[in-house]
Amino acid sequence: MLSDGSVFQFPGFGAYSTRIGELVFNTSMTGYQEALTDPSYAGQILTFTYPLVGNYGISKDDFESSKIQAEGFVVREVCDAPVHSNSVRTLDRFLEDEGVPGISQLDTRAIVRKIRNVGVMPAALQVAEKEKEIDTDALLAKAKSLDYSKINFVERVSRKEPETIGSGSKTCVLLDCGVKMGIVRELNKRGIEVVILPYNSTPEEILSYSPDGILYSNGPGDPALMQKEAQGMKELFDYPIFGICLGCQLMGQAAGGKTYKLKFGHRGANHPVLDRNLDKVVITTQNHGFALSEEGLSGFRVTHVNCNDGTVEGIEHEELPIFSVQYHPEANPGPQDSGYLFDKFKKMMK
Repeated sequence: MLSDGSVFQFPGFGAYSTRIGELVFNTSMTGYQEALTDPSYAGQILTFTYPLVGNYGISKDDFESSKIQAEGFVVREVCDAPVHSNSVRTLDRFLEDEGVPGISQLDTRAIVRKIRNVGVMPAALQVAEKEKEIDTDALLAKAKSLDYSKINFVERVSRKEPETIGSGSKTCVLLDCGVKMGIVRELNKRGIEVVILPYNSTPEEILSYSPDGILYSNGPGDPALMQKEAQGMKELFDYPIFGICLGCQLMGQAAGGKTYKLKFGHRGANHPVLDRNLDKVVITTQNHGFALSEEGLSGFRVTHVNCNDGTVEGIEHEELPIFSVQYHPEANPGPQDSGYLFDKFKKMMK
């Protein structure tokens, strides 16, 4: 049930459950497990545009967090007999185990066309037993009750206690705004010890770990709700800082810029971005519903631009070792074009 009153009644899968969330779509051909467990999807019902989902099952290794973060899953066809040597569960069983509802056999192309035309919107998804009568009026009320931009989803997904992962000659303090574990793995591969702290850690708490560099992670929700964290980042501008996705938006706010909501966001593994530093186009993995405006930025220049719509995809300080990108350089799953950004960050470390 969409907040505009549109109803789609088709076979469900996963858990018998009712969830509300912002309805969004992802254009990736693979990576449904990574997407479902990406904390940036907190508070959202995820639609996959690729028509067959679940054909390689669920593995033990492809988690980006400890659980499904999306509120629900919308697909054209769900595969109930996956074939892959690493598969340990079907997609249906995965959602059932996690208490998350899914819906299949509907026209996902029609869903995506609606979102592209009118923008993302709140929705309610209910999977009910066959004999249970569905109260569409109640579902519509639930959908209309959601105001996505007023909820601090980062607070919901961030770690509550510090955690250290890996070891190495350099130490990175990572502010967990909803971090994908692929980011941590990329840092570890480069010999960097990662100290993960809650998103609202103070500059004093961050510096108590004597970091060689600081990373602000991806995460869900409206970045305008995180003005305090943006100002905290500004106090750390003497240190090498790397921002990813939400971290880029926070960096922009710290530099005096503003963020705004995109009509239907960028979500998928096939988004072309121009890196002005290299004069080269890279194919990127993205998951964000907000963007940074170039207007108002002080001391920073735009380094990356989305080739599809011209939006800002990365900024860099004109003098200090501080930079960010709006997309996911760890790309799990997705193209590996942007791994060089982690190398750049390591070279910047003190």
